[in-house]
Amino acid sequence: MTDKIARLNPEQLHETPGYHHITVVEAGRTAYLAGQCPLDRNGDLVGAGSLETQIDQVVANALTALAAVSARPHHVVRSVIYVRSDDRDDLGAAWSRLTESALGPAFTTASTLLGVAQLGFTGQLVEVDLTVALPD
Repeated sequence: MTDKIARLNPEQLHETPGYHHITVVEAGRTAYLAGQCPLDRNGDLVGAGSLETQIDQVVANALTALAAVSARPHHVVRSVIYVRSDDRDDLGAAWSRLTESALGPAFTTASTLLGVAQLGFTGQLVEVDLTVALPD
């Protein structure tokens, strides 16, 4: 399936820190993952107060969800990252930890990083939303 995914950065647009401005996918099956939260299997928040620990749990959850549909991080064609902060350093730290993780290839595609005021669970600091072009 990866030969059906093209990632582009037009010369006329600004350089990016690793993602691509445009992702084109030939027709095929698509999976839309629910926002992956820093919750363990029991639904308990992991890493209260620790962005790094919460990101690690989100990565683990996302990898499990991808595996459930026989996909890997390089099959991701769109990501949205929500960080509960208005501090650019927190956003940069979240981006770095995610891109350096086992899920890292997912963020080389079309991606958006947002600082937000609140997320769904008390104490939640991060959430990642992924769209996947499923392999044949």
